Amino acid sequence: MSKTVKDHLPERFSYHFEDPLCFNKIEKAICAHLGEVDAGRELVYLCIGTDRATGDCLGPLVGSRLKSLSPQSRVYGTLEAPVHATNLKEVLEEILKSYNNPFIIAVDACLGNADRIGYINVRRGSLKPGTALNKTLPEVGDFHISAVVNVGGFFEHMVLQNTRLFIVNKMADIIAKGLYLARVKFTSGKLSLTPLLEETQP
Repeated sequence: MSKTVKDHLPERFSYHFEDPLCFNKIEKAICAHLGEVDAGRELVYLCIGTDRATGDCLGPLVGSRLKSLSPQSRVYGTLEAPVHATNLKEVLEEILKSYNNPFIIAVDACLGNADRIGYINVRRGSLKPGTALNKTLPEVGDFHISAVVNVGGFFEHMVLQNTRLFIVNKMADIIAKGLYLARVKFTSGKLSLTPLLEETQP
């Protein structure tokens, strides 16, 4: 039995935002996942977070920038209209009602070990939002992008409030541009289906 593109994809692509090739690698990782999308499925971007905490504004920053770069994109979660814990279920229901079998790309900030701060992860499967704050929310996304903005494990609310906006801003810029260029290739039919088999960070 022959293997599909999905069979070849690593579980996770992970690159630090200060890596000179980070943008190029993130875009290729997104393209690799879009290579699995069946024809006719609508791409929907679900960018989770709030602008009330610097550590949690990655999603809305990505959403706003993606909407600016590509006004026709189906983007949920911007600085103007964020998607967060209190309205996520409602927004998800709206998406599922508005589109027939949408392909959802989820974006969110996350907390991790000190040596992981600044890493952007592109991973197959659903995102589990709210886990850093012990919130039970629905899993979302056919694949997802997360960015480690600060250290987790203690006083998470305070950590998110005291996260450097510079780091969040830089990672949001890389993610938004990567999503935009990958979408351009996807919609133009120039998306490479060649599996991306680069080494990933642990």
